[in-house]
Amino acid sequence: MSSRFYQTHAQDYFNQTIEVDPSSFLLPLVEHLTPGSKVLDIGCGSGRDMLWLSERGFHCKGLERSPDLAALARDHTGLPVIEADFESYDLSRMNMDAVLLIGALVHLPYERFSPVLTNILKALKPGGHALITMKQGQGRQEADDGRIFYLWDREDLSRVFKVNGLICVDSSVQTSQVRETDIWLSFVLQT
Repeated sequence: MSSRFYQTHAQDYFNQTIEVDPSSFLLPLVEHLTPGSKVLDIGCGSGRDMLWLSERGFHCKGLERSPDLAALARDHTGLPVIEADFESYDLSRMNMDAVLLIGALVHLPYERFSPVLTNILKALKPGGHALITMKQGQGRQEADDGRIFYLWDREDLSRVFKVNGLICVDSSVQTSQVRETDIWLSFVLQT
């Protein structure tokens, strides 16, 4: 249901998220990157975050499952966007300095989270960084539009990160700029 939502509501989702200022969650990652670093924005949606990074001298590309959102991101940013499903796409040849997962994993059931994260981390160079944001809470949450969100607490995520060999170099808790009732956990992780 969630993947279908982003295809059938691509323009609405774009409009809802494009004006969000990403500085508060992107700056902690930027502190760990060098100018010109290569960044892959997985589940790039509108392209907002990769455009912000590109304007600051980083080399960015996106990966988006929804063809309509991928087209909107390309048009908005002028940057390349791969149309693919991050659960199955071979990321092992990407050789990126960083990956962005801004809300990209919120629809994954708990049992699929770690294996999918393991696949995504193949996109990184040794010592690369991942920025991951997840909704805080417990259990599942169904939105009015039918999307299912899986909620996490810091301790459970920390265990998954440790299993995947990730070191947390920064973390924060932020209130959503889109929906004030949503609290987001943000982690900058190093391989």
